Amino acid sequence: MKKGTLRVGLTTTVPIEVIYAAGCVPLDLNNLFITSERPEELVAQAEGAGFPRSTCSWIKGIWGVVRRGGIEEVVAVTQGDCSNTHALMELLEAEGVRVFPFAYPYDRSRELLKVQIERMMEHFGTHWEAVRREKERLDRVRSLAHEVDRLCWQEGLVSGYEDHYFLVSSSDMKGDPEAFRGELEAFLREVRQREPFREGVRLGYVGVPPIFSDLYQRVEEFSGRVVYNETQRQFSMPYEATDLVDQYLRYTYPYSFFVRLEDIKEEVKRRELDGLIHYVQAFCFRQIQDVLLRREVEVPVLTLEGDRPGGLDARTLLRLESFIEMLRQRKGRWI
Repeated sequence: MKKGTLRVGLTTTVPIEVIYAAGCVPLDLNNLFITSERPEELVAQAEGAGFPRSTCSWIKGIWGVVRRGGIEEVVAVTQGDCSNTHALMELLEAEGVRVFPFAYPYDRSRELLKVQIERMMEHFGTHWEAVRREKERLDRVRSLAHEVDRLCWQEGLVSGYEDHYFLVSSSDMKGDPEAFRGELEAFLREVRQREPFREGVRLGYVGVPPIFSDLYQRVEEFSGRVVYNETQRQFSMPYEATDLVDQYLRYTYPYSFFVRLEDIKEEVKRRELDGLIHYVQAFCFRQIQDVLLRREVEVPVLTLEGDRPGGLDARTLLRLESFIEMLRQRKGRWI
């Protein structure tokens, strides 16, 4: 295996410590898709190749990114993410892309997760000591992302989009942990000179990162502010864990929705949220989990469905504005 040059695409967050320990470069394919110059063209390319209209746009975008070139191997999460990944793997393999399957155990079995990580280590040709060293290095970078998050919800110095950006980038450290650390350090120096944002409606964002390009900006136009990004925060590994297996056991996204609910309910209270925006992707099984979320949380929930990359449509904008105005009036009565 080529050391230091192999670009490894990820269909979602996996133990990137293993890939870095092997001298390879992990790249989150979702981030490459949504930050590309024209993500809608990648979706159209996939549909032109035969992908059904009713397939999730993230899957189409991932395929388009890999097809565009530069990704030599893909780590595909076969359990704990999207069921469409199975068919995507088969298509990529048929097109000559090497694919390594990784499965998060649904029951959060420590033994099974350790086996998966060790399979991954064997595949990439590395060992526990090298992986532990990488964990220590990456944890130092993650601590800076955690500080960005704290400055967002606790001190009001970071916007919802900025919080989203740095947390979601933690999934792969943008392929260069040292450069990402420098970017974080420079950002933290800058934001500490700011005046705090004017306090308005405090919102939590729940669900996979949005395919919309302007959600956070629109929220702030309507005098709201996202101070909790659920899944993005999980990408930054927010819980202290000295052991790599424990770290990825505490990472909530790939397991039962009830595991995620524990984190959501705790953060609703800790961050004093007025309401939640639940983003669901069109044609995704996770839409059904909206029923559980509404039953379990004690704040109002606005559910927004997204399909293709782009800005919010007029109907969604109206619903978002009305939701924030309703929360603002409720908050005013409480005061």
